[in-house]
Amino acid sequence: MRKRITIGILAHVDAGKTTLSEALLYISGKIRTLGRVDHRNTYLDTNAVERERGITIFSKQARFSSENCDFILLDTPGHVDFSAEAERTLSLLDYAILVISAPDGVQNHTRTLWQLLEFYQVPTFIFVNKTDISVKENDDIEADIAKSLSPNCIAFYEYHTKNELDEKLALVNESFLESYLAGEPISDDEIASLISRRRLFPCLFGSALRMSGVDFFLNTIDRLTLAPLYEGENFGAKVYKISRISSTRLTYMKVTSGILTARDEISYLTLDGQRVSEKISQIRLYSGDKFEQVDSVSAGEICAVSGLSATYIGQGLGLESNSCKPVLEPVLSYRINLPSECDISLYYPKLKELEEEEPSLHLYWNEELRQIEARLMGDIQIDLLKKMISDRFSINCEFDAGKILYKEKIAEKAIGVGHFEPIRHYAEVQLLLEPQPKGTGLVFDIRLPENSLDTNWQRLIMSNLYEKSHRGVLTGSVLTDTKISLIAGRAHLKHTDGGDFREATLRAVRNGLMKAGCVLLEPYYKFRLEIPTSAVGRAMSDLQMRFAEFEIESSSEEFTIICGKAPVSELHDYTQEIISYTRGQGRLSCIPDGYEPCHNQDEIVASAAYDPEADVENTPHSVFCAHGAGFVVLWNEVDKYKHIDAGVSLSDTAETIIPRVSSLTRKYNISNEELEAIMLREFGPIKRRKYSEPRSVSFEKNGKSEKRTIRNNAEQKRMVIIDGYNVIYSWENLKELAEFSLEKAREVLMDILSNYVAFTKTEVTLVFDAYLVEDGRGSDFMHDGYRVVFTKQNQTADTFIEMMMSNLGPNYNIRVVTGDRLLQYSAVGSGILRMTTKEFEEEVTKVGNDITDFLRKLEETQK
Repeated sequence: MRKRITIGILAHVDAGKTTLSEALLYISGKIRTLGRVDHRNTYLDTNAVERERGITIFSKQARFSSENCDFILLDTPGHVDFSAEAERTLSLLDYAILVISAPDGVQNHTRTLWQLLEFYQVPTFIFVNKTDISVKENDDIEADIAKSLSPNCIAFYEYHTKNELDEKLALVNESFLESYLAGEPISDDEIASLISRRRLFPCLFGSALRMSGVDFFLNTIDRLTLAPLYEGENFGAKVYKISRISSTRLTYMKVTSGILTARDEISYLTLDGQRVSEKISQIRLYSGDKFEQVDSVSAGEICAVSGLSATYIGQGLGLESNSCKPVLEPVLSYRINLPSECDISLYYPKLKELEEEEPSLHLYWNEELRQIEARLMGDIQIDLLKKMISDRFSINCEFDAGKILYKEKIAEKAIGVGHFEPIRHYAEVQLLLEPQPKGTGLVFDIRLPENSLDTNWQRLIMSNLYEKSHRGVLTGSVLTDTKISLIAGRAHLKHTDGGDFREATLRAVRNGLMKAGCVLLEPYYKFRLEIPTSAVGRAMSDLQMRFAEFEIESSSEEFTIICGKAPVSELHDYTQEIISYTRGQGRLSCIPDGYEPCHNQDEIVASAAYDPEADVENTPHSVFCAHGAGFVVLWNEVDKYKHIDAGVSLSDTAETIIPRVSSLTRKYNISNEELEAIMLREFGPIKRRKYSEPRSVSFEKNGKSEKRTIRNNAEQKRMVIIDGYNVIYSWENLKELAEFSLEKAREVLMDILSNYVAFTKTEVTLVFDAYLVEDGRGSDFMHDGYRVVFTKQNQTADTFIEMMMSNLGPNYNIRVVTGDRLLQYSAVGSGILRMTTKEFEEEVTKVGNDITDFLRKLEETQK
């Protein structure tokens, strides 16, 4: 049986990656003539900017076959400016080819790619290219690679005998050593198994331009790869690219399970949280810029489909989950200057279409300055974006000088208090903010005792934390490397809604930042500087003046290599200076190395002139209420007015931070009878009409007025209103599934209810909170005979259900399924039956058993 392998090819720029791709396609018979980068006629680099600059910018696929394998080759960009494009393909790969230039050896970007391959756990073959112009011996190159990347990088020479290869492999693995000492040959299957587990990395040598060693390389990957196993019959796929050809929008994906057929209907969530269902119009298998249209594809295939209008890169479809955030991010921000006749606010949505196709072009609308900004990696991305804007919209734009993208982190532990209490609104939130190590990002946690705050409010608070791009208080830069924990919160039984907790939560974050202060962080480059030894003194002096940390990696009479790290602000314009004082012999390569404390924080903060108290979109002040009116309390006075004593000291450890329950909202451990008695005492008797209550009708007969009692014999409709997320996080099987994929948990719950509705003939309305979706418009649709509602932004499921309960008339026999005590209070007050999630689970289980019994009896009858 033939193997189908998805294999990617990665390299530092100018290592010969595209040339190797051409050679593999030529040897396999896919192309008849060899293209060359310098001739601008390669099979895969078809974009005008790619051919002009002689580099790969967009990932493309090609298909070729060997003796035992059908390969899907993904050619990725090698330039550091397009590292994100290369990174997106890694999660799709079964195997990778890492190309290293023999004269240059392992470079900084090569190390970055190696770390990414390790992060995504991709088995890797190494091809050392340009050996025909290298002065180093292959054994020396192998030793350098083993030292720089992994000691398990072993050279596979074409001229080696089987015994010589086995002798080298015996040093890598104990079982190989035992086989070798016993005189038993090591099989290809054993070697392939070790490669697939990233315990062995074959290194092969040759020259792709001269077609040297390429045959042996193709034969090696044909023999030493294993066909991946794809389990599951249900459809799953991962989106890795979006493009537009003419007016057709194409979604590129790898099918990871099941089968996809043309005209299949795919249901998925858009970026704004809307669930849409669309049919696949076409399925295309691309190779270069040509494609074959097919009716269906199975697991392991990479295809492009049309018909999906709102997919996005990194999205998981069907059973597949979304991809994680890219490791590499841009560090420079540029303002896009459009022609004066162009309305910026109208063109921004159009430019966002380009970001959909190329997410590394991070486009942002700066509301304060009313300008469009692009966050990019470097100059080549600028040229690409200019070209794309010109081709798509026929306008010429310019970019101003790049600005450094600073970030901030909290300086020390602090407890932030946010209170929002204008008239008829109420919410208070207390958060613990703690600094975290470099590269952690923002981390959110809940440290509340059980039942101290309703879970719906907790989820709302966490959603507000997740969706907001938090800003520091020094320059208003993005907040990072900070842990934010919910330690206390309070709601009002009557006056609290979702928007109140949003206000309180965001004010609590700003309050904590103002108390503790922030540390300004700036991006750093990890660099490798290769210069003539005679210029070392000048280079070291320059690097010290640029606040670099460095060391000499190696030195000879002719050249010296200096490695280290330095602020991007000091190093990004140093290349031209190096070329000048080394007369073109020096070479500087840089890769992003995360964020470190800023070397000139006071200067940057002064130039930013940011006033955190004047930032009305991110205010640290709170709103309290007294004598029937709301009033603002400044951030440094909030602790005197707060309503909750969380009982937390900043010296407490994470394990000891538990607020005093007595100071928080009450636990409601009461019976149904007690609950109804409270509602009767507080709000009086239920006003809702009894369903069986007779009604009197007046009419005239023979000039006399008479009354007649008429009983309502119309059958009441049964209605069940379900708080979706409350059920998901109450049923153990759905809760476990939600930890893996919340979308999948929703789908399973909806399938369960489909059976329930069909069998019991009950009207069901399933309500999900969608307040976490920024600018969410909500959705309301029918699914298998029952209603599914996603609420709008800042509208909780509780609010929607309460509104729905009040709007339904007396013709409905209503039950509300929720574990939320507040919502249960509202149900009782409206004369509506309440049901806990546990009781509903038992009912659904019983219905499922009844369905099984019915089907069994039906089968017995048919027999």
